[in-house]
Amino acid sequence: MHTIINNKKYKINLMNTFYKRLKGLMFEKKTITEIYLFPRCSSIHTYFMKQNIDVCILDKDYKVVYTKENVPKNRIIIKKGYYTLEMPLQTAKSIKIGDNIKIST
Repeated sequence: MHTIINNKKYKINLMNTFYKRLKGLMFEKKTITEIYLFPRCSSIHTYFMKQNIDVCILDKDYKVVYTKENVPKNRIIIKKGYYTLEMPLQTAKSIKIGDNIKIST
């Protein structure tokens, strides 16, 4: 799976198992270059994360309902939505509420 944001192609990692959802980006030391897609998820935390991330929360139709850039560690985000995207820094800079994120397989 992949998407194109800001004219850049990003690989999407589907976080659809208990272990994947539990770990997410926690303890990740290497620079984040991919997007993590959490289905049926409208909240995240950044505890135990080593770097800041951008976050988007989407509805069931992949329409952006919330976006936040440069989320630091030790934060909690809870918003009404269906999908959550954990993204590399600067990825959300051009994403606006109401935009549709196109995901290709």
